Amino acid sequence: MSNHNVNLTGSVASITSTYAGEFAGKYISAALLSGKTLAEGAITVKPNVKFKEVVKKVASTNIIADGTCDFTETSSALTLTERILQPEEFQVNLELCKKDFRNDWEAIQMGYSAFDNLPPSFSDFLLGHVAAKVAEKTEQNIWGGVNANAGEFDGFTVLMAADGDVVDAANGSETSYTSSNIVSLLGNVVDGVPSAVYGKEDLTLYVPTVALQAYVRALGGFASGGQGAAGTDDKGQQWYNMGNALSFEGIKIQHAPGMPANHIVAGEASNLYFGTGLLADHNEVKVIDMADLDGSQNVRVVMRFTSGIQYGIGSDLVLQTLA
Repeated sequence: MSNHNVNLTGSVASITSTYAGEFAGKYISAALLSGKTLAEGAITVKPNVKFKEVVKKVASTNIIADGTCDFTETSSALTLTERILQPEEFQVNLELCKKDFRNDWEAIQMGYSAFDNLPPSFSDFLLGHVAAKVAEKTEQNIWGGVNANAGEFDGFTVLMAADGDVVDAANGSETSYTSSNIVSLLGNVVDGVPSAVYGKEDLTLYVPTVALQAYVRALGGFASGGQGAAGTDDKGQQWYNMGNALSFEGIKIQHAPGMPANHIVAGEASNLYFGTGLLADHNEVKVIDMADLDGSQNVRVVMRFTSGIQYGIGSDLVLQTLA
């Protein structure tokens, strides 16, 4: 159910908006899933986890035996374990002044903007602003969030660092990713990928912005770690146009802007999960105009949603942590 109305009288914008059900799901989906990692499908999204979901893990050894006419149970070790994906509840309680945003919205409506997607109402414009902030924070939480911090859940690098099953890649005692060491450090990560995972279609190298920049520069040449004096395709630093899909030794490289600057992660996208209850009853999006309540030009934006991450098999993942 949705009801929203905007009236512009002189210099005052009056807003009455409440979003629930389907429309609330759309706004929350935009806020959570518009971060780069999720928007590009770089990990597996489970969109309707109302409370928690069990991720089952099966490990076995020696399951094949010589053939006979009888049924003889194979002498093997079959281990069934599980990890829990339990999204946490979060909220946004934000107060904005209409005066600060009205001019921008009116400029967009009149065509004085580079944006093609015009917000149909002032309330949608405000929600878009808030959704962008939520998406940015969610991207950071996915990779480096710390549950002890307000508004965060434990991210992948935090969970992996505490898991003895995750493979630790050598870091060469390096303290940062640079164009001169990035090729060697990426090689160390690939060396740590288990043989059962190497070659899988969705195997991905997840890198922070600083590592991506270092790799692009290395491929442009003119550095000790570069690919020849003139770089890739003999184009030097002009070779990359931001649209090229990058890979390392045949493995896809995924830019993860929320990743802490001292980590690289390797794993299958199907082994990394993001959970949220987009259709949960407690999801809520509201835009409340305070003008009739206190005479101000303030607008309150309220969002309530759930989000969290988990991975399936730790031994199939590689984490590199610089010193």
